Amino acid sequence: MRTFSVEREGQGKHLWLRFSQRTVNCENTQEGNPCGVCDTCQGIRHGTLLNVVEIDAASNNGVDNIRSIREEVEYRPAEGKYKVYIIDEVHMLSIGAFNALLKTLEEPPEYVIFILATTEVHKIPITILSRCQRYDFKRITIEVIGNRLLELMKEENQEVEEKAIRYVAKVADGSMRDALSLLDQCIAFYYGERLTYDKTLEILGAVDTEVFSKLVRALHKRDIVAVLAILEELIMQGRELVQLVTDLTWYLRNLLLMKSSDNIEGILEVSEENLAQLKEEAAEMDYDTLICYIRICSELSGSLKYATQKRVLLEIAFIKICKPEMEVKQDALLERLRVLEDKIERQPAPQVVYNTASPEEVIPEKPKVEMPKAVPEEVRKLAKDFRSIVGNIEGLLGVYLKQAKLSVGSHNQLLIVMPDEVGAGVVGTAEHEVEIQSAIADKIGKEVAIEVKHVQEGQQFEDSYIDLEKYINMEITIE
Repeated sequence: MRTFSVEREGQGKHLWLRFSQRTVNCENTQEGNPCGVCDTCQGIRHGTLLNVVEIDAASNNGVDNIRSIREEVEYRPAEGKYKVYIIDEVHMLSIGAFNALLKTLEEPPEYVIFILATTEVHKIPITILSRCQRYDFKRITIEVIGNRLLELMKEENQEVEEKAIRYVAKVADGSMRDALSLLDQCIAFYYGERLTYDKTLEILGAVDTEVFSKLVRALHKRDIVAVLAILEELIMQGRELVQLVTDLTWYLRNLLLMKSSDNIEGILEVSEENLAQLKEEAAEMDYDTLICYIRICSELSGSLKYATQKRVLLEIAFIKICKPEMEVKQDALLERLRVLEDKIERQPAPQVVYNTASPEEVIPEKPKVEMPKAVPEEVRKLAKDFRSIVGNIEGLLGVYLKQAKLSVGSHNQLLIVMPDEVGAGVVGTAEHEVEIQSAIADKIGKEVAIEVKHVQEGQQFEDSYIDLEKYINMEITIE
């Protein structure tokens, strides 16, 4: 007996199984291939040969089903040279069924062949695999699937747009059978009409790459209103959200590959028009941003399939991309730093104002912020040791506190002033305030009230606050 274990990648399995049946039973093989014309080949092709038995293990996975096979293999084939048993989705067999099958595999009759087909070969016990010859089927390329579909369309005299065929081949994900099924759906829906790319997208609930380009640009600009407007339009068009996230992830993947190398065109498998568009967008984005986007979309894709509120999850994910301060992971931190750098670059350079007034003219001075007459002792001590406390705080909070300056609040509490609203939003959370107060108490042995503010846009720190650290250092110097 010969046993074959077939691991399929969604294509070619049934054709290979029928071909292998005819090969082992053909009466007139030609260079190892079945002739296709003898009685045995014709019987297998039409499913009339009783010596070929196909079993679906998904619905026949019990011990009794395998025991019936063990009883049948004791009898020689009435026609042909071999009895062939095909067990499809063999990984679905129970443990007891596998053990019952193992006894037959250990002492096989010479006239029996088992063909085991599965999509998850890792679920098959090693005791079974060790007694099989294994053949792994690979995915078919988009180009091969597309060419085959075009040939079929010419034979059927069906007018199709080549771009539509290419998209069907891409969605099939390496499976010729799935590609034929999808194409059949599209043609049936628009029977007697020319099948275009837009019609294909409509039937499959997919989205054009132009929309992905527009969406990615809006995400990169952190324009939440524009992003949600695009999403609303797609939902109203009836687009499938799971497929939307899957295609968006692949679009981001293509952008990352395009940015990684100059000679990547052969791997991307996209049209020349889309290739130029990808090059333009990839130049505007950096690696960390793309990796962050891909991670969020990948995590979303896994949870979206079983969610009841798909739209809500999708909106939250897009808002996270536009608001990186909501994320705490490393790639999100890099994205936050990029946002801060963009803000700094967009700020106008300080202008030098020359005094052209005549000596008689009096130019009013800006009102100076005065230091309170008495600063509490614990606040003085804290201002002196603040930098050493900051150095012991780790993570995102520690990074932001290094940018902080100290002042005195209206009620003589310690005032932590951040350079912008984003930093104040991170440091000023209830969780981070508790962490700061705990670090202070460990250092000076007292609890000190703190307050977090930020410098208003267009102003300097010295315009609204007194620099407490500078004041304390001056006091020490004077003493």
